[in-house]
Amino acid sequence: MTKKDLIELVARKAHLTKRASEEAVEVFLSEIGRVLAKGEKIVLSGFGTFRVKNMKGKTVKIPNTEKMVTVKSHRSPKFVAGKKLKRQVNR
Repeated sequence: MTKKDLIELVARKAHLTKRASEEAVEVFLSEIGRVLAKGEKIVLSGFGTFRVKNMKGKTVKIPNTEKMVTVKSHRSPKFVAGKKLKRQVNR
């Protein structure tokens, strides 16, 4: 499913115009990014938790060239699925 598909689905299921649905999806996604950028976590009960993980710098080998590359320390978004979502996926 693409973002465009999600927008159409939200519009149909919530009885919204595509424009209103697109705005709602965009606001939702941008707010997730904004909150994560501040280092906070987002808990959506039954769905899962978004959080930021601090990754240490390291040296890695690129498999096809065998070249060693240094990866700087950085922050990375992580998602952990909630129990309800896990059950839904495993039906």
